[in-house]
Formats: sequence, structure tokens, C-alpha cells
Amino acid sequence: MSPTEAQRLRKPSWKDPRLLVGLLLVLASTTGVIALLQSQDRTTQVYSARTEIPVGATLTAEDLVAVPVRLGDAAGSYLPVSEGIAEGTVATRLVARGELVPSSALGTADELDRKPVGLTVEDPLPTGAAAGDRVDVWISLRTDTNTYDEPQLLLEAAEVAELTVGESALGSSSSTLVQVLVEDDAMPELLNALSNDARIAVVLDPGAGS
Repeated sequence: MSPTEAQRLRKPSWKDPRLLVGLLLVLASTTGVIALLQSQDRTTQVYSARTEIPVGATLTAEDLVAVPVRLGDAAGSYLPVSEGIAEGTVATRLVARGELVPSSALGTADELDRKPVGLTVEDPLPTGAAAGDRVDVWISLRTDTNTYDEPQLLLEAAEVAELTVGESALGSSSSTLVQVLVEDDAMPELLNALSNDARIAVVLDPGAGS
């Protein structure tokens, strides 16, 4: 038997570097699996919306409830209870009741690129219309002869922040206050129409958000 063959058949020693490397690889793999399982099983306390939070609303403790969840790597995307609520924090988008509060849905008032404006409409929106829906806002400007121009589309696919249905003295619905979110560049024209008693029509746009 040659020396080379004898070396291959020799019983491995603890000092054999190949054996040590193999053991290190097994340990590293086992440690990684254990760490992954522990991270998936770890719960994190994050905030959930106790009630619906409209855009621009300032968050308070009464709006939120702490819930334990297993989020894994996604935990950093939500508002943790350990950080609390910074003073002056507002919702920059609608947060539905029961939804985990995303960090991306929070900001300050001066960061809002849309602001809610209340529009009173006489024709009710379809049954089931709610905050978060999209609507088209049409205006008819008043003329000097107290008539109205042809309707013009002013806001397309504006998001509804809040709906409040009014009641007449007999208990029937009389009008609806629709809070729509308006971008700054469209604000002057809309406010001008409102201040000059223009007719306002709000039409549900069900395909805008799809």
C-alpha cells in the first residue's frame, strides 16, 4: 500500500481541519434555523385602530388599542406600542377600524398634501357609500342672471374622508355632508365655487380605486 493510500484510509482525527470545518458548518446551520424559528414565534405589541381614523385626525390613546401579533420581518412597518404616540401625530390616510396602524399612514399636519373640505349635497350617495370611497365633484357656477352654467368636473376620484347624513324634522334624510380630500392646487377653485353659491354635485366613482 502506498503512503498516499494509507493516508486516505487513516481514521480521522479531531485535529483534521476538514472535520472541524464540517462541524462548524453544521453548528452554523442549526443556529440559523433556531434563530429563524424564534423570530417567527416572537410576538410584538403594535397598535390597532379602535375606531375608524379619518385623514387629518390627530391620534390619541382613545383611538388605539394594543394587540400582540407575530409579524416577523414586517414588524418594523407598524406602529409599536413601545414607541408610544408622538404629540401632534395625524393620520395621512384613512385607517380602518381594526386595522394595524402602519407607520406610513402617520405624519404631521404640515405633511398632508390633501385637506378635508365639507360639501353639502342634496342628492344622497348610493347605499353603502363610506369613507375611503372615491367620488367625482361637479360644479355649476351661478351666472349674473341667477341661472347656472353647464356642470363642470372639478375634482376627479377625490377620496371621501367622512360622510354625515342629516335628518329633517320628520326624521327623513335631507342632505349629506361629504368630507372630501382636496389637493392644494384645486383648493382655490373649489372654495371660490362654494363662496359664490355654486351648485355642487357629488357622484360616486366606484372604479377609481381599482
